[in-house]
Amino acid sequence: MILGEGISDTDIRMPKDAYEKSKDTSTFDVYLIAIVRDSEGRVIDIHKQRSHSPTSNFISIILPEQYSWQMCPQVMSNCFINTSGTNVCQCDVPNGGNRVIAYPNNNANHPTYLVGIQVGSGQQPNPFSSYSLAEPIANGSGAGQLIYGSPSVSSSITVSGNSAYFTISQTFNNNSGGTVTITEVGIIIEFQCIMYNNTSPYNFGNLLVWYDVLSSAISVPNGGSVTIYYTFTVNP
Repeated sequence: MILGEGISDTDIRMPKDAYEKSKDTSTFDVYLIAIVRDSEGRVIDIHKQRSHSPTSNFISIILPEQYSWQMCPQVMSNCFINTSGTNVCQCDVPNGGNRVIAYPNNNANHPTYLVGIQVGSGQQPNPFSSYSLAEPIANGSGAGQLIYGSPSVSSSITVSGNSAYFTISQTFNNNSGGTVTITEVGIIIEFQCIMYNNTSPYNFGNLLVWYDVLSSAISVPNGGSVTIYYTFTVNP
């Protein structure tokens, strides 16, 4: 069979009228909302933006197990950079020795793997390659610091119409004596994997898996607080 030169000009794009109009929304959406309150508990600012910045650590975690061990040792595909800047690699071993991600995490400190939301006062141009915040705001009541509350995760997935979602939230209180400005936000997990038989845990440390530079800075007044919500939504 001989193909003519015209075959290269064939338009193989899906016609627009072939798509269902009800399917126009993206399959996966993430939203960031920050609610700022003053020292009296009154809401003084609500910041909303669409989040779209998973990091390379996040992508590495969801790589198929099969891909990971087949690429070793030629390519250390199962590699991460933790928040300390350390490059941590762990090759899976085939033939029954594969490592897995267990749930709940058998590390008692973070059974859901979630360490929490972290805020900062810097920004980075390439969120995908970020492994830590540019200028993390420390946990405390000193100048420029915020008191980090405990993170909260939805106890179950909420189904609403054709969408399903869950939320991660955390409150930060300002007892620093002055206004604290937030320009970047990230989600930190403590990641580890274990052998298939629940032995030999391997801890990668704290990993930044999601990172956002805010579209506009958030100012938290002294005595006030900010609660940050990350909502992860799946649309079938």
